[in-house]
Amino acid sequence: MKQTERTLVLLKPCTIKRNLIGEIISIFEKKGLRVVGLKMMQLTDEVLSEHYSHLAEKPFFQRVKDSMMATPVVAMCLEGVSAIEVVRVITGPTNGRTNCVPGTIRGMYCMSYQENIVHASDSPETAAVELKRFFKDEEIFDFPRELFEVFYANDEF
Repeated sequence: MKQTERTLVLLKPCTIKRNLIGEIISIFEKKGLRVVGLKMMQLTDEVLSEHYSHLAEKPFFQRVKDSMMATPVVAMCLEGVSAIEVVRVITGPTNGRTNCVPGTIRGMYCMSYQENIVHASDSPETAAVELKRFFKDEEIFDFPRELFEVFYANDEF
């Protein structure tokens, strides 16, 4: 039996500007992932410097931070069986222009390496760190999973 996981998804400013918030959230929900945390927030230079610290020495680092502060973002905590992997598959490769995978979020909505619609955690360890960075414990909810039986066989959760 697989355990459910939680993962972070950020809807980036390009998504907000294009009025795609509801459409992107519905893709995850239709797949069977549960939204257990959701908020709109304005990111700061401090948070982004921590979040993208692996890019700190890159020449485009400031451009990435500026882009992520252009509008508020929508932060989501999604939950489901293998949620991290499922979200990564649905999202598609980071470079949606040249590595476009039809049917993925980036394949359908993205033409830019940077303005690539969403950020998604890439591992359980990263998800744990990122969820703590963007959510307080009381902002993530646990509630009955009435529809799990519709999306999973009984031995899958």
